[in-house]
Amino acid sequence: MPQRAVRRVMSATIAAGALALGLTAAPAQAATPLRYVALGDSYSAGSGVLPVDLSNLLCLRSTANYPHVLAAATGARLRDVTCGGAQTKDFTQAQYPGVAPQVNALGADTDLVTLTIGGNDNGTFINAVTSCGAAGVLSAGKGSPCKDKNGSLFDDQIDANTYPALKSALGSVRAKAPGARVAVLGYPWITPATADPSCFAKLPLAAGDVPYLRSIQAHLNAVVRRAAEESGATYVDFSQVSEGHDACQADGTRWIEPLLFGKNLVPVHPNALGERRMAEQTMSALGLG
Repeated sequence: MPQRAVRRVMSATIAAGALALGLTAAPAQAATPLRYVALGDSYSAGSGVLPVDLSNLLCLRSTANYPHVLAAATGARLRDVTCGGAQTKDFTQAQYPGVAPQVNALGADTDLVTLTIGGNDNGTFINAVTSCGAAGVLSAGKGSPCKDKNGSLFDDQIDANTYPALKSALGSVRAKAPGARVAVLGYPWITPATADPSCFAKLPLAAGDVPYLRSIQAHLNAVVRRAAEESGATYVDFSQVSEGHDACQADGTRWIEPLLFGKNLVPVHPNALGERRMAEQTMSALGLG
């Protein structure tokens, strides 16, 4: 056979082989959707962000929360059992009548779990925000009345109660879904690092209590990170990316709505932009997307 004809036959054979490989490999490359379960509190549920998930109004869950954003971006098959007001104990017991323990949604076939939890234990967030807000109004924004009154109270409760509760909750997640990747999200910044006098009408904290409240949040995030890493989970850190997106910033920049004059149904919680950014940071940390 002439050399040119041989080359044509070889080229045709190689092309046919490549086509056959492509046809047989296609089903393997069509990845099975991740079986994804979202757990956690109102920061996971997107409480206050419209539209509301009408399947369970008690939990005030949004269909635009970060689990839904992440699932849409990755094609994951989502089961969302996040619930506003959830504490670590609600992972293993019913939060409301008819609302099952959150870990019941997990199984041996679960591929991915995400969660935010810990901020409601001891009433840390609500007590700190309301206590410091009331003290700020009474002091007309001067001094540090909340810090003067409470001192290390919130930090002590986080260490004594929240940390072991987090370890226990994450242990229950691992027991129910031993093969899953687990991402534990920190909480994006609520306050700026220092007081912004123009923000007092929206977030009525005394000047000295702005860094005090932020230090409590930083301590909580550090404890969440510690518990996550000790449990073999991935910690999703917002300390850098959420800087400059706190509740004192303008609409369209802030990720967290202020206590007063915000646009969410639930104040001091992530807005739709915040939920999207939380999803993006989580995908980045996990290498998804």
